[in-house]
Parts: sequence; C-alpha cells; structure tokens
Amino acid sequence: MAMPQNSTRENGFCFAQPLDFSCPSPHPGEAGRALGVASGREGCSTPLSNGMASSGAPSPSGSCAEPLCTPTPAQEETPLEEGIKYVSAEGEELACGWGGFTPACLQLCNTSKGVLFFLCVASFLQGMTVNGFINTVITSIERRFDLRSYQSGLIASSYDIAACVCLTFVSYFGGNGHKPRWLGWGVLVMGLGSLLFALPHFTTGQYEARSAAEVGVCGGNQSLPCSQAASSLSSYRFVFMLGQFLHGMGATPLYTLGVTYLDENVKTNYSPVYIAVFYTAAILGPAAGYLVGGMFLNIYTEIGREINIAPENTLWVGAWWIGFLGAGAASLLISIPILGYPQRLPGSQRYIVMRVSETHQLKDGSHKKALDPDFGKTVKDLPRSVLLLLKNPTFIFLCLAGATEATLIAGMSTFGPKFLESQFSLSASEAATFFGYLVVPAGGGGTFLGGFLVNKFKLRCSGIIKLCLLCTVSSLLAIFIFFIHCPNMPMAGVTQMYDGSALPGGHLNLTAACNAQCGCLQDTYSPVCGTDDIMYYSPCHAGCKRVSENLRSGKKVYQECSCVDKALLPDSGKAEAGKCTSSCAKKPLLLCFMFVVILFTFLSSIPALTATLRCVSDRQRSFALGIQWIVVRTLGGIPGPIAFGSMIDKSCLLWQDQCGEQGSCYVYQNSAMSRYTLVAGLVYKVLGTTFFIVACLLYKPPPLESAPGSSDASENGTSDLQEHKSSLPAEEDI
Repeated sequence: MAMPQNSTRENGFCFAQPLDFSCPSPHPGEAGRALGVASGREGCSTPLSNGMASSGAPSPSGSCAEPLCTPTPAQEETPLEEGIKYVSAEGEELACGWGGFTPACLQLCNTSKGVLFFLCVASFLQGMTVNGFINTVITSIERRFDLRSYQSGLIASSYDIAACVCLTFVSYFGGNGHKPRWLGWGVLVMGLGSLLFALPHFTTGQYEARSAAEVGVCGGNQSLPCSQAASSLSSYRFVFMLGQFLHGMGATPLYTLGVTYLDENVKTNYSPVYIAVFYTAAILGPAAGYLVGGMFLNIYTEIGREINIAPENTLWVGAWWIGFLGAGAASLLISIPILGYPQRLPGSQRYIVMRVSETHQLKDGSHKKALDPDFGKTVKDLPRSVLLLLKNPTFIFLCLAGATEATLIAGMSTFGPKFLESQFSLSASEAATFFGYLVVPAGGGGTFLGGFLVNKFKLRCSGIIKLCLLCTVSSLLAIFIFFIHCPNMPMAGVTQMYDGSALPGGHLNLTAACNAQCGCLQDTYSPVCGTDDIMYYSPCHAGCKRVSENLRSGKKVYQECSCVDKALLPDSGKAEAGKCTSSCAKKPLLLCFMFVVILFTFLSSIPALTATLRCVSDRQRSFALGIQWIVVRTLGGIPGPIAFGSMIDKSCLLWQDQCGEQGSCYVYQNSAMSRYTLVAGLVYKVLGTTFFIVACLLYKPPPLESAPGSSDASENGTSDLQEHKSSLPAEEDI
C-alpha cells in the first residue's frame, strides 16, 4: 500500500488540495465528511496518513489507509469534540523570505531548528546586553556621568517598566498575528536601544581623570569641594533610560511570542527541550556579558589616549560603550532572518491536530470560548481573555510561584557578587567573574536539564507541577547553608580598634594617634592590607608616607606606615593596595550549596513555563505568557532587588560619606549579611512551595478519553500523546 510522500523534509506533508477544516456538522454522520479536502465532494486521490481527526476524537488506527473524503463507518459514528473549529490554510504563504523574494536556499532554514537557532542568538544578545553589560558597566557610568546610585537604579528599572507597559498589547495582538514579524521588529528595536545607550560616549567631551602619584598617602589627600562635584553630565541619565526602555520594548515579544512560536511548531514532547535550549542561551548571555564587559573595562574609555592611572584606581573609567555597539549591530543583523519566517512553519498544522488538550477545566465551561478561531482577534475580546485567565486558579498560582522564584533570581543576580565579595574579601571584578563561573553551569545546566526531564519522562501538566514542587523543596533545604558565614577580615577603626581591641559601643573611629597628623579624609575609599594582615581605610589612614610599585604584581606598595605593626617581620611597616586575602575554611561548603540553590531554582523554570502553556487553551498561550510576565516582573523582577538590597543594607558597617549624604556601603558585617539573606530566601522559597502545592491541588485536567489509535494518558504524567508508527512517518530527531 503506497505511503504518502513527505515533500517538506521533516516538517510537512504534500496535499493535492488545501485542507478545509470547516465547522463540525451537528449530525454525527457528517463528522467524517467535515474533514475532507476542499474538492472532496467531487472526489480526491490523496490520503492523509494522520490517523487523528482531532485531539479529542482520534480515528481508528486503520483509517490511515483511507482517503479522508471516503469516511469509514467508525468515523461516521465518532463525532468531533464539540466546539472545535478548524481554519482553512488556503492561500497561506509558508515559504521563508521577504515579500516575493523567497529563494530556494533559504528554505533550508525554514524548519523548527532554524527558528530555534536565530531565536537563541537573539535571546543570547538580550541577556548579554541587559543582564550582563548593564550590570558590569553601571559603576563606570556612575563615575563617568556623575550619577547617584538611585539614578542608576532608575536606569536599570526602565527595562522592566517598558516590558510591563508593552506586555499586554504585544502578547494579545501579537499572539493572534504574524509572530515572526513581531519578533523581528522587536529584536531590531532592541538593537537600536543598544546603539542609543552607547551614544553619550560620542556626544560628550573627553574624560579627564584627576591623578597624582602621591594622592592617598599621609598629607597628600586631595578632594574636590562639594560645590564642584555636581555637573550637567548627570542629565545623560535620560538617554540611558530611553535606551533601556527600547531594550524592554524589543525584548517583550522574545519571551512571549518566541516561546509560543516554538511550542506551536514542534511536537508536544519536544517543546520543553526547544524552550529549554532557548532559555539556556538567554542565561549564557549574561555570563558572556560579565566576562566580555570585564575585559572592555580594562581598556581606558578614551581609546588611544595615554593615561598614568591603572584600572585599580577609583578614578579609572573603562571602555563601557564598546559592548553596546557590538550587541546593537548584531541585533540589527539577526532581526533580518527572523523577519523572513512565515506565520507558521510547513507541516506545523499536523502538530496542532495531534495535540492533546490539557487545559484546566472550569466548572462553568467558559474555557470553551477560547476554542473559537475568531476569539481574541479584536479589542472587545480582551476583557474576556483576561477574565478567562483570572478564573484559571492553576494559571494564577503558577504566576505567583514564578514571581517568588523571580524575586530570588533577581535579588541573587544583583547582590550575589556583592555577597561573594564581602564573604571572601574579593575585589568587585573578581567577585563578578567568580559569580559568572558559578551561574553558567548551575543556571544554564539547570535550565536545560528541566526541559530534558519533562521530555524524557513525557510528563503531563500534573506531573510537571509536581516536578516544580520537588525542585523548590530541594532548593529550600539547601538554602539553610546561609546559617554559616566567613568571618570579617580585621579592619582598623571598623571591626576593631587600631591597637586590636574591640570598638567601644560598636562606634566607628578611623582616627588614631598614628595618623592624627596626616589630615586624612574619607572622600575616597582605597583599602590597603598591612603586613600585619589588618586592613586600613586608605594609605593615609595606615599612616603611609611613601609609595612605590611592586614590579612582580604591578600593585602599589606603601612604605613607612606608622599604623602598621612593625614588630612582626623585618619587612614590616608596609601596606599593599587592595583588600587582605581571606582564608575562610567554609568557602568550599558555602560555594557548593550556593551551586545547589541556583541549580534547583533554575531547574524548575522551564517545567513551570511548560505547565503554564499547557494549562491554558492554545489560543490564549501568548496572552497568558504576557500576563504571567507582567505578574512576574511587577511582583518579582522589580521589587526583588529592592527587597534584597534593603535586607543586605541592614548589615552595613561602613557607609560612604558624600558631602554629608549617605552613599553606598563599603564594608558589610558577614554574619548579619548571611542571616538576612537566609531570612529573605526562606520567605520566598516557602511562598513558592505553597503556591506550587495549591496549583497542583486545584488543577483539573480534561476528562481522559481512550480510543483506538491513541494511548492511555496516565494521571501521573508518564505518557504524552503517543502516535502509532502506522499513523505517522517516523520523526524522532529533535
């Protein structure tokens, strides 16, 4: 018996006529005829090998050999699921190209793997720019343009504000429109935002760094009067905010329409793997941003100009703008192929026909409204769409669970490097690099592994939520590691007196008899480590009078330091620029359990996203992701860093003094920082566990139907739709 020919490689069938999926007839005897080809009333000769009439009513397995226009008695007795309509694909262009330009060579990329590649590149660039470069260069931007911390915070939050503003509009109308065009224009806007972010470097004058060889030693302090500290450069923050706003607008379609476009054009079993690969690229982006951005910061911002200060100097400003130029140009280029993809890939219609509905069943049956092909195409359906999602308790509690996880992720990504910097006495660049090495295997590996597990065990919605619950409980247990901490390195005048005794009443006192004649100021925090293994606020506070350079390490060495104990070593009385090295014995244990917390937190991300896609109707998937992103950003992404920051600030020992105003924190108390991190982590992890439990208990799957040609779907989610080999050609490559 002749098998149908697959003329579209792995993703499609060749039909003699376009399919006419008309409304099912109210008469059971006409159900089979409703699935005939357009010319089926006059006769046809091309059989369809798909044995599924619909996700709700599969036909007998033997029907694959019969033309659809000649229904069998069994088909005539099996009506389609009530309320389902199929839209004709007549006249739809499925070729890859731009307008009438659709060369044959481009059709090699017109597959799900081709789409996945370009979307991965786009998500990598987004993660590298927004979550990598921005976090890396924010200190340099503050220094270059005289910005305060709250002003740089507004720059960072502009991304989330733009996303929240655009999510409803983009997810609702883009979900029912041409998704690749929305995606392509979004990536293009994101690229323009990156170029705009780099613009202030070219519109301002050259950066003049005030430098002197003896600045910082005893009697050599110099500082600008407070009246001269402010400048008009701070108004450039509005340009940075606009650039971040464009970043947020451009990235909005990427994580809503991009996910649903992948989900619609691959088999249900493979969808979690594709989405996991997509999100893994988004997580590797920030790691690359930290590493590449750190390299650029070692280059002076005015390229080609000679300067006599080193990158360790607090006046140094690196080439923060190079990364944004490269990322912007790459985003503009990658938007071109994305704009060329069709509204749906060739052959994707059969995946829609094969899909088994796992939509949460509402008691009043209102979830069936979303099955109408015309639903959601006009603005008047927007309130009804929102109401349907609000009446879905599984969706609501998955959103709340995602918000708690997003709070932890946003808080840890912002303050994780600061935690490592304080606990292990690292420099800011070392801590950022260290944290990047920690996040890449834990975050990226956990994201991919989550999607792999869903595909491997063929979990259905109920089983997926249980997997999320298991991951959350595991990370909840691991977070108790924050009970332990590394002790603070001794610092004169901050953690102890200059003579080694305890501070009276915990009050700071940076002045002692050994530096009283130096006239030290607190304008510049430049810690040094004495040969007595005690840190000092600056070379001046250590009483150092001369400075030289260590030819081996390149660091400055301060000599004749009157506050450094000279009775210990022959070469004593000296201090080296930088913090003292910590030798904390608990460091491996703390890093190991931090790895576990990050791993299990990201391990639940893709399963939770997959459960969200499955518990709502197909036509509401893009809009549901948009609403979920609004909830996640509003309740998690935006307040997360603020909540963690306020908790960590309570552990500060030494604050910056900016002309009488409190600035950033210089030194934290490690024990208090660990304690507050533990409290914040426990609160959000317990909330996340509770939300996943409630979502699992309230989920009501559709009634299971067992029919010839389909396998039984078990309650624990161990089987998804298993099509028979006789029904469809083998297609097991991912």
